Amino acid sequence: MTHITDLAQQPAVRAALAGYRARLDDIVAQIVAIQQVPAPTFDEARRAEYMTAQFRAAGVTDVERDALHNVFVRLPGRDAGRPPLVVSAHLDTVFPATTDLTTRREGALLYGPGIGDNSTGLAGLLVLARTLLERRLPHAADIVLVANVGEEGLGDLRGMRAVVERFGGRAVYVVVEGGLFGQLTHQAIGVRRYRIEVTAPGGHSWGGFGAASAIHVLGHLIAALDRLDVPAAPKTTYNVGIIEGGTSINTIANSARLWLDLRSEAPEELARLVEQVQGLLRDVNQEHEAAEDGVRLVAEEVGNRPAGAVGRDAPIVAHADAALRAVGCADVHYIVSSTDANIPLSRGYEAVCLGLTQSGNSHRPDEYIDITHLPDGLGQLLLVVLAAAG
Repeated sequence: MTHITDLAQQPAVRAALAGYRARLDDIVAQIVAIQQVPAPTFDEARRAEYMTAQFRAAGVTDVERDALHNVFVRLPGRDAGRPPLVVSAHLDTVFPATTDLTTRREGALLYGPGIGDNSTGLAGLLVLARTLLERRLPHAADIVLVANVGEEGLGDLRGMRAVVERFGGRAVYVVVEGGLFGQLTHQAIGVRRYRIEVTAPGGHSWGGFGAASAIHVLGHLIAALDRLDVPAAPKTTYNVGIIEGGTSINTIANSARLWLDLRSEAPEELARLVEQVQGLLRDVNQEHEAAEDGVRLVAEEVGNRPAGAVGRDAPIVAHADAALRAVGCADVHYIVSSTDANIPLSRGYEAVCLGLTQSGNSHRPDEYIDITHLPDGLGQLLLVVLAAAG
């Protein structure tokens, strides 16, 4: 805490922290500008181009994009031998490219699809870059800012996987989310995701009545999934998020599918839940094989967000805690979550995920942020980065 407190009292840092409050309207305008560029998962190129241009406009000279459209910015430190500090925020949102991105402001609340998750996090990277350059704040280690793809949904953290492959365990990682101010994640929830396909003979709804329907089989499967045994602690969950199937109202469906999301705080409970699902699918397939009704179920894993953790005594976690307290957040909460930090944490690398402000209605069209906390959230980020980069 002492190191962070000393940093916060340095004249240039104090001026930067005060500047966030004075420039709040400009920062909010930057958030909205990012939010107006559609970036559904697997289609982040336009937003990557926008972020690249914004970094260059801020005076950054070392900017590059990889084949996935991850954007990398390097702010060189004084000591080339120091491990780099990687600060990331994801580019993608859960919203399709055709989504109406209109925003509205009601007092301190700013509404719009993806406004918090993660337009605010990306704006945080731009504000951080401008602050470090304009204030000429010294740091020993290279600071690498990354606007990465593929955090949401079936993106399966592909962007952060590439980032961690590039920098490995020699780097320290800070993952920035728009919401969750006052909360820190150093323990990652494990997630496994499956696409389950049902095929059946199908037929005409009148003439073929009695033939097996893939949709009816899928319905029974969902009912069985809803009876899975999961503990309340450690928290373990399942969810059928998407169902599809059929071709017309008067056709017995010959195919149907669902997407299943499984999560747990504990790796062993997640493994047990996966075993339950696999056992259920085996039983259902055996029943239909015995009935010789032509029904078949096939499961394909479409996502694996690995669990992992570092202790609260890890330096980057301690820095994040101290930074929150230094900006006036006395009530720091530690949460277990699934974020881009899953990748470094699963490998035992030093990492923490932090948030810049309070938000609500995440992944809904009426998602919002409370801009009241933004200056403190940005201040927290600056202090963490300066402390970790030395």
